Amino acid sequence: MKMRRSQLLKYLAVFGPFLGLIFIYLFFLVYDWADNGEIDSFGILFKNSNLKTVAAQTTIVAIAALGMTIIIISAGIDLSPGSTIALTTVVVAVSLQNGASPALAILLGIGTASLVGLLNGVLITGLRIVPFIVTLGMMGIARGVAKFLGNEQKVNAPETWLNGLLAVDPSPSAPLWRLPWGVVVLAALALLVFLILRYSVFGRYVFAIGSNESAARLCGVRVWLQKILIYTLAGVITGDAGVMQFSKLTVGDPTVAVGKELDIIASVVIGGGSLNGGKGGVSGTILGAFIMGILRNGCDIYGIPNYVQEIFIGVIIIVAVGIDQIRQRGSAA
Repeated sequence: MKMRRSQLLKYLAVFGPFLGLIFIYLFFLVYDWADNGEIDSFGILFKNSNLKTVAAQTTIVAIAALGMTIIIISAGIDLSPGSTIALTTVVVAVSLQNGASPALAILLGIGTASLVGLLNGVLITGLRIVPFIVTLGMMGIARGVAKFLGNEQKVNAPETWLNGLLAVDPSPSAPLWRLPWGVVVLAALALLVFLILRYSVFGRYVFAIGSNESAARLCGVRVWLQKILIYTLAGVITGDAGVMQFSKLTVGDPTVAVGKELDIIASVVIGGGSLNGGKGGVSGTILGAFIMGILRNGCDIYGIPNYVQEIFIGVIIIVAVGIDQIRQRGSAA
């Protein structure tokens, strides 16, 4: 009986995000029928143009969630990605405004985000303060620096090829594979993070620290160094999300992405990541991000109010964490 239960929990961890995605589509199918007495709008969700729009809209959260995945697997947390994204957009815009090339502006933006991650890691390990407090403080610091650099207003930038990274071809005849470049970047980063977590020594250390930090330290792992690397790498990835946010807005905005960290954390949790550490993966995180993206997109198509979307996402997060707790108790038993 215990074996069957553990196997069931294992399968639930693997296939849970897929079941969640199916449930979202079934919800809209039933809603369409209940609202109109027939199924006439449901097909819009599967049109090429709409699927590409969902992919473009989800890219920013999904990229940042890749960095959050590494942090959560290590039993950490980061509340500063939203502010880091805003800071990155301002740095990119100010750089372009002052004559920097798009490539240099990208490097400066990502470099700034990586510095935020580095500071998080150094403060967490050096001062031995819990990540929640450090990153909560960094959330305010990064937002304040963004407002300072932007003089508390949006920063206009000259038009470059950066503006088109998330542009969707609106033509109905455009094939599905012709995705925005930002989605291609997301796929490349997802593959890179997957390879790092699966095949590198650093990836094994991330899981070891999240599963049992004391045991990892006794095995010779320099936990303090690995944590600094973890938060710095997450900062680099969040910087990429900030570049995509700039591409979407075409301006630097110090007030953008407020509350975005909640969507980012939710993507990891919905995708099977455990807040207790030691569990998580790239595929689940991407699915978690797209579950929220499809939910928001469907609600917009059917005219469901924004507050209902927030309630749905909150319920999904609670269910996902509840399932994780049940899985933890099952594996402990």
